[in-house]
Amino acid sequence: MNASELSSLIRSKALELGFDACGFAKAGFMETEARRLEEWLSQNRNASMGWMENNFDKRTDPTLLVPGAKSVISVLMSFHHPSHKKYWEKDGLKIAKYAQGRDYHKVVKKQLKLLYKYIEDTVGNVEGRFFTDSAPVLDKAWAVRAGLGWIGKHSNLINKEMGSYFFIGEIILDVDLIYNSPQTDHCGACTKCLDACPTNAIYEPYRVDASKCISYQTIEHRGEFEEGKGEQLHDFIFGCDICLDVCPWNSKATLTNFTDFHPRADIMAMTDADWLSLSEEKYNDLFFGTPVKRAKYEGLVRNIKHASTS
Repeated sequence: MNASELSSLIRSKALELGFDACGFAKAGFMETEARRLEEWLSQNRNASMGWMENNFDKRTDPTLLVPGAKSVISVLMSFHHPSHKKYWEKDGLKIAKYAQGRDYHKVVKKQLKLLYKYIEDTVGNVEGRFFTDSAPVLDKAWAVRAGLGWIGKHSNLINKEMGSYFFIGEIILDVDLIYNSPQTDHCGACTKCLDACPTNAIYEPYRVDASKCISYQTIEHRGEFEEGKGEQLHDFIFGCDICLDVCPWNSKATLTNFTDFHPRADIMAMTDADWLSLSEEKYNDLFFGTPVKRAKYEGLVRNIKHASTS
């Protein structure tokens, strides 16, 4: 089987498994991306996320993760649901859309495993690994190289057909494929994401200072907030959707194929009064198997306390 036939089969199988897009890039050292990442880290824009400095070589060269790797397969999976509201349409405390359903690590990785098994069955003996936000891989950069979109001024991947409400996964393989060409940037003169960010975390187009980002503050930051930071959550108690919600490319975002990503009714039914009286038992019941568990009970209660007074 030649590379063209195999690439076509893999893409078809990915779509059959529920992925919304699939593309291929040649594995190798990402020189431009490595320089940008190194500069960003040297400015301490990663805040307390020291793990982003770890495994720098592997993060910028997938052949160190999979020796002999030749290709990186990137896939997109929408989490968007018709009941999702824009951040300005929902009064009260808010959880980012991607976290209102089942933990994406479990759902995306399960489908990636099935796709990888299909490749094994089709090709025979292959060496590879698959990931979704679970290894030192520059997933957005690989998706760009695979022709699945461009990096927007908010630093998220944008796909012309899908918008940005999606998860990214990848398979690194020691198999040659037919590689896609990157798309051009279609943000143009638009600055809606920069203008809307209430904390100025997007300090210049395509660059985000994590220490100012509401998503970072409500998820990754541990302990109490620095002075002034807790008053800037703008009703978000886990994550933030502001820069995505204002992006014109999300006006007709692709809807998800997976019921696992539908907003859980018991989470959506919570009122501000319910949040303020949240017990640890209720927290565990509400968020079992969801991304919100990453913040831990103490972190979410901290967020609720500050967001309710901001």
